[in-house]
Amino acid sequence: MTELTDTIKQYYDANDTEVKQIMDILNSPSYQRADRDDNFINSDLARPMRLQLEYLKVQSVLEKKNIQKTIVVFGGTRVIQQKRADIKYSAAKEALDNDKDNSQLQFKLKVAQSVLDKVKYYQEAVNFASMVAKYSKSHAQTPLHVMTGGGPGVMEAANKGAFDEGEESIGLNIDLPFEQFPNPYITPELCFSFRYFALRKLHFMHRARALVAFPGGFGTFDELFEALTVIQTKTIKPIPIVLVGKNYWQNAVNFEFLAEQGVINPEDLDLFTIVETAEQAWDYIYQWYDSKGQII
Repeated sequence: MTELTDTIKQYYDANDTEVKQIMDILNSPSYQRADRDDNFINSDLARPMRLQLEYLKVQSVLEKKNIQKTIVVFGGTRVIQQKRADIKYSAAKEALDNDKDNSQLQFKLKVAQSVLDKVKYYQEAVNFASMVAKYSKSHAQTPLHVMTGGGPGVMEAANKGAFDEGEESIGLNIDLPFEQFPNPYITPELCFSFRYFALRKLHFMHRARALVAFPGGFGTFDELFEALTVIQTKTIKPIPIVLVGKNYWQNAVNFEFLAEQGVINPEDLDLFTIVETAEQAWDYIYQWYDSKGQII
């Protein structure tokens, strides 16, 4: 800008009035190129453009990498490895030991115990993704990629399962108001950052050959019920949906009650299955396609 200012001064023989007017023009928001104007790009008016760009960037990378099929794995960020769960439990227990009548600390210990009880599902997610990766190695023409939300917990476990087998995996991370960063097991060039949940959901489902949901919270429920809805309404072709963790899912959602109340059809209960282990999840998906004479 200094060099440009000097050029303008030379052109107008250092006429301060004209130079100032030109600099005012150059510094005006309207003069900024649209693709360099952050205020415009982040405005309400430009939202359609942002949505399109968020779709196109991910789509272009996946197409270049010839990624056609994915198995999408959902699950909670708080379903963690044994070591982390042990630390969480020990801290909660120690705090309660020092203040035994504190109801909040009693609740925290109960939660820590529940987290400890779900450690097995972290490993099951690792095991499941490992099975997907091994299967993919024998189908090199159309490899099958594990895709997750890119964060910690179950998502980390699934990416880790593929990573341990030397296979690429995908992470669709999202900007959140609290700290969120990708887990270290995602293939770097296949890790994406989203602004909009809607576009992230689109990419979850676009290439999905199956969806596997481990225990999780609002985010897991959001993605699960979105998938069930688009399949129930025949917006997309059916794909196998597997819920891993019988005790968790049977207590978290009373699906039979929904059917009895008439808010879903009895046959909607066939849109998914509930299993306990990674092996059962993989067997269900494999048999689902095999029964239709298709490969995953």
